[in-house]
Amino acid sequence: MLENMKKKIDEEYVNSEVSRIEDGDLDMVMKNKEEIDKKFAGTGLKKYAEMGKIMFGMLKDYKKGEFKQVPWFSIAAVVFAMLYIFNPLDIVPDFIPGLGYVDDFAIFTIVLRFIETDLHAYLDWKIDEAKS
Repeated sequence: MLENMKKKIDEEYVNSEVSRIEDGDLDMVMKNKEEIDKKFAGTGLKKYAEMGKIMFGMLKDYKKGEFKQVPWFSIAAVVFAMLYIFNPLDIVPDFIPGLGYVDDFAIFTIVLRFIETDLHAYLDWKIDEAKS
């Protein structure tokens, strides 16, 4: 089962799905922030929960027009990851004990690699904003 899942979750899959993200998807993610946060918190993986908070911050500041130094691809990648995590019936349904979140974390990890530079730029921007 895990080998089959690996074939479905790869960078090519994430790239193709990210290209389908639209502005309305960003609105849906922001509307469901609390539920997505709960899902992160329920995993017990603090690192992912903290990264999720940073990503939500970037989405919020982008949506408000305050942080514009980020390409749409990075915004779309974060939106895709959040929508994927929000969906309980994805490649491996979340209700399967021990395996349900493996695909969610795989998608999240791939997206983190894609947008790492933009997240650093966002955090630098936040620090500069706090100093002002």
